[in-house]
Amino acid sequence: MGTVDGVARQGTGGDGEERSVGRAGEEPSAGGEGFIALDGVEKVFQVRRRAGLLRRERHEVRAVDGISFQVARGEMVGYIGPNGAGKSTTIKMLTGILTPSGGRLRVAGIDPSRERTRLAHRIGVVFGQRTTLWWDLPLRDSYRLMHRMYRIPERRYRENLDRCVELLDLGQLLEVPVRQLSLGQRMRGDIAAALLHDPEVLYLDEPTIGLDVVSKAKVRQFLKELNAERGTTVLLTTHDLTDIEQLCRRVMVIDHGRLMYDGSLAGLHEVGESERMLVVDLERELPPISLDPEGAGPGVRAVRVEGVRQWLAFPASASAAPLVARIAAEYPLMDLSVREPDIEAVIARMYEAAP
Repeated sequence: MGTVDGVARQGTGGDGEERSVGRAGEEPSAGGEGFIALDGVEKVFQVRRRAGLLRRERHEVRAVDGISFQVARGEMVGYIGPNGAGKSTTIKMLTGILTPSGGRLRVAGIDPSRERTRLAHRIGVVFGQRTTLWWDLPLRDSYRLMHRMYRIPERRYRENLDRCVELLDLGQLLEVPVRQLSLGQRMRGDIAAALLHDPEVLYLDEPTIGLDVVSKAKVRQFLKELNAERGTTVLLTTHDLTDIEQLCRRVMVIDHGRLMYDGSLAGLHEVGESERMLVVDLERELPPISLDPEGAGPGVRAVRVEGVRQWLAFPASASAAPLVARIAAEYPLMDLSVREPDIEAVIARMYEAAP
């Protein structure tokens, strides 16, 4: 399974330029590598499976299989894939929880598995269903413990806490024990806890799980402002692909421990051969719209007809203008709209086509 659009590449900042950024006290990055750098990283587990009534055989499971990529300081990158693809294993190696079986891994010039304590002060982590908060303590007390653990200066702690409470709408929850919070409330509490010590890197695993539409919008806006104001590097894994579309310019797709794609969302649509949908309302019911490919553009096809409304699909990489102009010239047009491609369907097609 090959990679697309250059998996092992220099990370880029928000303006698309290649960068290598250092800071005081940080190990120099060899060869101008990214703030987060993986080179041929592997993680192999030995699993015993039943092979008879009393016999078990040892099998090798390659959870991560030779992944290479770089992320520049300040990037927000989506890291997506199906369950069991290797996303969480990658994150656990980046935080030092797991040690790679092979390859080279650095975060801010630090080897996570060898200097886990040193790295902990520079990263924040939110692991989906697993909380970092104390179950029986009120939310405020969990934050006070974080304050002491990370030795956060009092003034900075207050500023960070007040900002998180305001933007994540936690004011009414500070005195509530964590075990009494809903999943969505706890997720917002976990995000705040991960940011109290001003981490340079934030790893988010399903940050909007269990949130309603309004809360999701608040979390996304909070993450945008955090990245813009403080330059926090964010690696985001999620099954809610709206998170990716609204937050990340770059996306990496992983399956069976290997990178299938690394590039822009627009490029992902091209690789997945996705289509946009033109929804047309006519003045009266007519047979399916039929157009000459030379005038309307190649790849246009009628999808569905319901009364006066018709759906036409066309390649996502193509402009809608020639198609709209041709329909307006040849049919009694009342109204129309263009629907963007469903990124979930694009990724599903990539999985199906993968060998």
